Amino acid sequence: MEAPVENVRREKKSKKELKVERRERKTQQTLLRHAGLSTTQKPSQNLVVSNGGLGNGVSRELLLEVLKEGGAVKSLLMPPNKPYAYVTYASVEDGQSAHRLLNGRVLRSQGQEVTLYISYVEKVDSEVSGVSPLPSGLSVLEEFISVEEEALLLQAVDWTSHTEELTVQKELKNRRVKHYGYEFRYDNNNVDKDKPLPGGLPPECGAVLQKCLSEGHISVLPDQLTVNQYQSGQGIPPHVDTHSPFEDTILSLSLGAKTVMDFRHPDGRSVAVVLPRRSLLVMKGESRYLWTHGITPRKFDVVPASDAEGSGVVTSDPSNLTLSRRGMRTSFTFRKIRHAPCNCVYPSMCDSQRPPSPPSLPVADSDACRLETQYVHHVYEEISAHFSSTRHAPWPKVRDFLLSLRPGDMLADIGCGNGKYLGINPQIVTVGCDRSVNLVGICAERGFQAFVSDALNIPLRSSSFDACISIAVIHHFSTKERRLAAVEELVRLLKVGGRALIYVWAKEQEYNKQKSKYLKTNKNQENTEEGSGSEERKPVQENRECNVSGLEEQPAEKVSETKLSVHTNRTVFASQDLLVPWHLKGGKNGGVETACESEDRAAATSRQDRVFHRYYHVFQHRELEELCCLVKNVKVRESYHDQGNWCVVLEKTQ
Repeated sequence: MEAPVENVRREKKSKKELKVERRERKTQQTLLRHAGLSTTQKPSQNLVVSNGGLGNGVSRELLLEVLKEGGAVKSLLMPPNKPYAYVTYASVEDGQSAHRLLNGRVLRSQGQEVTLYISYVEKVDSEVSGVSPLPSGLSVLEEFISVEEEALLLQAVDWTSHTEELTVQKELKNRRVKHYGYEFRYDNNNVDKDKPLPGGLPPECGAVLQKCLSEGHISVLPDQLTVNQYQSGQGIPPHVDTHSPFEDTILSLSLGAKTVMDFRHPDGRSVAVVLPRRSLLVMKGESRYLWTHGITPRKFDVVPASDAEGSGVVTSDPSNLTLSRRGMRTSFTFRKIRHAPCNCVYPSMCDSQRPPSPPSLPVADSDACRLETQYVHHVYEEISAHFSSTRHAPWPKVRDFLLSLRPGDMLADIGCGNGKYLGINPQIVTVGCDRSVNLVGICAERGFQAFVSDALNIPLRSSSFDACISIAVIHHFSTKERRLAAVEELVRLLKVGGRALIYVWAKEQEYNKQKSKYLKTNKNQENTEEGSGSEERKPVQENRECNVSGLEEQPAEKVSETKLSVHTNRTVFASQDLLVPWHLKGGKNGGVETACESEDRAAATSRQDRVFHRYYHVFQHRELEELCCLVKNVKVRESYHDQGNWCVVLEKTQ
């Protein structure tokens, strides 16, 4: 009776061994495929422990305790973020013992069961990478404050209630934050410098900041504080603190628990830095402006084993790494509000020196209104003085149109700018309107009649003008419907038989084998958005009625991308909808560059330069004509290309 029982026990043991062997073979194949590790069947003192690494939550201390059951451990290498480890025993016999005793051993690590699978390897790759230096300008000061000071600061932050007028508290997806002095806006990554929070910084911070001042970490006291509270497992995405809201040096105290912060350079270099409890992180220069910093969401950090409570760079030395469980950490980040544009030497990362993320093409009229407000209306208000200074000579063809009008005729200049066309023909009655308050003010200073108005809703009587002009205006409307509405509004103002002259930017900057002067690189020639005035065209005498019902529309917009591109000045247009830079710099009389200055010239300008971006829809061949033909009761009298512009003369027929 006893023999069958013994046979069953042996059969059960064999099944377990077979399961371990199958799992071991599968693990060996995985290691060979992903890590390039080649195992062997020959007993060795060198073994690889699969499923027993830092990458799957097994700490050095726990694994070492288990491995010692097999014999005398000579070395243990645990590569960072890998699910395996290398162990070298003092002898081959110890290696065989560990393979026999520990293969298939189940550990309980970090609240979960982990099964170890052990294989022989001929040798262990013991190459140890060197220590990466800290980013330039970065320092970590250990035990910068005492335990008592830490407790005082933590007690100063009341998370249960807050006065909205004094502080701003938010619950974010990965942490909760509280702002003092000024609120940091996460919707635009900036602060409203005109709306300080009246409560200021907590008085408990005074002693710490005075210490930073006396030790030379800062030269002026901060006036903005962001308190972040991280539960175990929470983090913050990699980012560079926006340049324009804050001055150079940023201070951050780590309270309650330590963590590891990851820094990454744009060239791909990365450094993991341990921030111990009660330490002060100081970021200035390159580390503040160029490197991203963030905290990876996880419950355990890989840290140096020999200095578990210390700070410094987390090396890739597999002989000195272990896991550290995160606790609840509170950071106090102090910054000084900046009141002038940033002029750092890292323009690629600087929001003061590069455009913000390009907006998307509008999908609704409300989107179009917002886009035009930010990238047309606000821009012209900012650049109005220089815009006017670059608008002197009238275009010959526009001048001819104005001089062809009869004495006493009524002219409306829609989008009149600085009014340079309002005084061309003194024998006619002229009135202008523009969306820019500042440009209309310049018209008034020059003695012209002008008022502020949107080109889509002009407060003038219908059928009361003999002529209208719209020079370089309609291309600023961001949808076809709004461009059509602008043409319809011009026609509404005309008497029957009245004419309208329209100019818009052309996508084709080379026409009839001649390049527009916009594409030339003569630095001494001033170019305006309307061109130089010389004509490169052969007038096309259309003189035909537009038949809306019989018109086959040409698709004017091919929207292949949702984001608008930023145009490189004085080059051909790569797309129809884009943002065109306008470089504004300090100097005599505003000392600003024209809209057509090259990008190379812009790069060489003063640190105080500002770059504005205006929205344009550049018209393709015949697109303007076909748009006009969608308007009832009009005739296209003439159509031509003039220095990078498409131009039409319309006549109202009834």
